[in-house]
Amino acid sequence: MSILLNLIYAFLLVAVSPWILWRRVTQGRYRRGWGAKLLGMVEVPSRARDIVPAVIHEKPVVWFHAVSVGELQVVRPLIETFERERPDVTLVVTTSTDSGYELAKKMYVRHCVSFAPLDFTWAIRTAIQRISPSLIVLAELELWPNWISAASAKDIPVVVVNARLSSRSLSGYQRVRWLIQPVLRQLRWVGAQSATYRERFIQLGCDPTRVVETGNTKFDGATGDREDPEVLRRREELKLRPENLVWLCGSTQSPEEQLCLNAYRRLSSQYPHLKLILVPRHAERFDEVANEVAGTKLPWLRRSEMSLKAKGDVSSDAWKDEDWKIFLADSVGELRWWWGLADIGFVGGSFGSRGGQNMIEPCAYGVATSFGPNTRNFADVVQLLLEGGAAVQLAEPPSLETWVRQMVEHPSERKEIAAKARQVTSEHRGAIDRTWKALSVLLPASKLPNRSPNG
Repeated sequence: MSILLNLIYAFLLVAVSPWILWRRVTQGRYRRGWGAKLLGMVEVPSRARDIVPAVIHEKPVVWFHAVSVGELQVVRPLIETFERERPDVTLVVTTSTDSGYELAKKMYVRHCVSFAPLDFTWAIRTAIQRISPSLIVLAELELWPNWISAASAKDIPVVVVNARLSSRSLSGYQRVRWLIQPVLRQLRWVGAQSATYRERFIQLGCDPTRVVETGNTKFDGATGDREDPEVLRRREELKLRPENLVWLCGSTQSPEEQLCLNAYRRLSSQYPHLKLILVPRHAERFDEVANEVAGTKLPWLRRSEMSLKAKGDVSSDAWKDEDWKIFLADSVGELRWWWGLADIGFVGGSFGSRGGQNMIEPCAYGVATSFGPNTRNFADVVQLLLEGGAAVQLAEPPSLETWVRQMVEHPSERKEIAAKARQVTSEHRGAIDRTWKALSVLLPASKLPNRSPNG
């Protein structure tokens, strides 16, 4: 089976290589990490580099894999829990995308960060030998057969946290159930976001005794603290006044940016105190979106130019203008702080085929939040929010402008939605604690001396 998978992976890699090369040349992507991806030459903790792998890890090692930016946010509160509860544990974080790698390097400066190996047997085995993990934690839906089988062969527990399985994914996996079921049987534990997802994993072949409904860890990761220093710093940088009203469109994809810009252009002439913050989902589209923003002819600022200005690399001081109308947040990993500035929100990826993006973060901040009809990736979350009156789902793009206008003109209605959003997100926290309790028993006991009550 492993040989067959290797052949399939190799065929697919060759097939997509022209596309990879094109993106490498035109967008600067896929230039790093090929030693780790193809050969398993992942980074290991610095203390271990010159020591034989079989004896390097006196401390337990937990290997977290988060495929990209969204999954990194999923494991963030869990990693923070490990740091707090088990400081004796060495943490290794891998990711698969350029944007994920860059964000992980910023988020986890104390830990080892690397690109993840592809699911070739030789790459996986080399990576496991180099890292020598005591536990492997996969985020949401990462079911790589060779990876899981290689870990299982060495009796290394593999778990999936915040697991989700859409109806579309279930249908796809059922076509290759003969391949997936043996893999799922090797998982030591699965923490499902909801009862629906739990049943789908069981239906696909997971051991029912190993699949637990934990809730969605994204509720725990979204603190919603508008007084957080990171939020306050950004408010100061943008020189927002108390009378300003901020509409934030986050995790947008084409053509959602143009939709939001067209709506804002009409709204801004009627509501001069309304400002727009635009946060595209993908870094490779930042310049494209910047051209769209410039086309509005409205005063605008750009996050990357602010950063360059702070370093003295940009001579223009246009970003100091307090009368900006549109702010383009062309940066990775900051959206959770930008949401803290918003009064009205639109969550992107929902007026297309993407399936929606994380709407929990704006709701936790008490943002009057909207999104389009395509939210299959967050179906259970959307149901909770809609049932609680905590968000609004828009049927079609033209309704976005109408809804924003209503939120501006009826502040009492906006504040009511915001209050319900805070309430619903607060009520559904606790998944991290449930997940931590399950994972902690899979690790060797701590060898650190007992801490006194006074620390």
